[in-house]
Amino acid sequence: MSDTKKLVGKNLMDFPITVIDKETGKGKSSSIAELSQQYEHLVLDFYTCWCTKCPDTAKELEGLATKFSDKNVAFLLINLENDDEGAGKFCKDHGITKCISSIVDDDEIPEEYGIKGIPHKCVVKGGVVVGNGPDVDLQSLSFSSAAPSDDESTAASSSSDEEQQVDASKLSMNAKAISAEFKTYEPNEILLKENPQRWVMFPIQYPEVWEMYKQHEASFWTAEEIDLTQDMTDWEKLSENEHHFIKHILAFFAGSDGIVLENINCNFASEVQLPEARAFYGFQAGMENIHSETYSLLIDQYCRNDEAEKHRLFNAITTIPVIEKKAKWASSWMSSDLCFAMRLVAFACVEGILFSGSFCAIYWVKKRGLMPGLTFSNELIARDEGLHADFACLLYGMLEKKLPQAVVHEIVKGAVAVEQEFICDALSCDLIGMNKKLMGTYIQFVADRLLVALGCEKLYEVKNPFDWMELISLQGKTNFFEKRVGDYQKAGVMKAAETATSGEGESSHAFSMDEDF
Repeated sequence: MSDTKKLVGKNLMDFPITVIDKETGKGKSSSIAELSQQYEHLVLDFYTCWCTKCPDTAKELEGLATKFSDKNVAFLLINLENDDEGAGKFCKDHGITKCISSIVDDDEIPEEYGIKGIPHKCVVKGGVVVGNGPDVDLQSLSFSSAAPSDDESTAASSSSDEEQQVDASKLSMNAKAISAEFKTYEPNEILLKENPQRWVMFPIQYPEVWEMYKQHEASFWTAEEIDLTQDMTDWEKLSENEHHFIKHILAFFAGSDGIVLENINCNFASEVQLPEARAFYGFQAGMENIHSETYSLLIDQYCRNDEAEKHRLFNAITTIPVIEKKAKWASSWMSSDLCFAMRLVAFACVEGILFSGSFCAIYWVKKRGLMPGLTFSNELIARDEGLHADFACLLYGMLEKKLPQAVVHEIVKGAVAVEQEFICDALSCDLIGMNKKLMGTYIQFVADRLLVALGCEKLYEVKNPFDWMELISLQGKTNFFEKRVGDYQKAGVMKAAETATSGEGESSHAFSMDEDF
């Protein structure tokens, strides 16, 4: 079988490209995978400016782009010389306006494309290659699916969050193909390949991972350290809408830590082979139990005179639809059928995005000087969960094979959509200094921070709408340890960590939910 035919019938192979704006000549980084997220079908034409046959093929694609303008298909010219000026001139000289113009360094194209000469064509339908090589008959192409109209797109975005809330069961065909491909890499990943030293902690081989474990160890606390004496007095001062808001938040938290805990125990703690990382997961599992206990105690206290409401909140994953949907999104990423990299990113989203609106809401209560037990426990848990998200980003950075940015964006968009829907339901009406629009923007802000920590480009480019979050964060850093739980960070633990890691610097994978950037 020829090299060009080997790819036919297989899933599309990704590679980076730079898309050239034909008006300005400016380039924008993208990838074949990212375009396959936007279009159901792709037709690729690899060319060079000096090729005498390439203009005719480009014009043929231009005609097909006009013919199939009502279909969800992209016609892509790919300049193999990585020459943006040449690509722009080529399109101008030959009247190319409908096709997407792009450039690439030919060394970055997977060998599976089997490019031996130009022009070289590749046709992709639904994420699967159906034609590849110089002899592909473009005139015989047909595409059955139409692109959605503007009205349909608007209706979908405004009336159906279901399509946006991509969980593991609704991944695009291309993302599923990438997951299958990445599973083949896992036996060679340093995090996942069998490690005969995994049962012995020393000598420390990965100081950054060990330091993060020691940081978590130094931050140990228990539910008994939360003082709820003042909370019931303040609870009576809150409105019914505020009660609804806080109870929904606590109801989700009470069950969500159990989902994270199950994923650690059933998946990550056994899959990851580094003893330093296993130490972190072991400690995280213990802290997730403490988080769950704390939220359950808060619900038990605030609803102590309403057994039916207490039962509804304790069982919110089955009794409150919006919380059921949020929990379903998180638990869908536990399947071992998915590659580790996707699951790692998804659970970074669980602790970095699905918790963000709720943490912010409780900080809003703190801003008003109310509910000290609730707000102090929120500070403790928010710091823990921030560290968990940091850890996920750290491990992701250690993977040799990173997911295409488009796949990471797809996962993050799903998390943002489900969190925004949850907040809209919990926040049944606008409160002073807090409304659905501001919270939606804040969730996008946090998502952008997580994307940067994962080494990806931002999706939303929004600013933190709550300036008081930054003030509270600053105050927390200065007087946090002066509270009643003054020994929250155990003395000497971090000193020991510094000794064990031979003075290695702090991790650069820090992720927070409050600071601008």
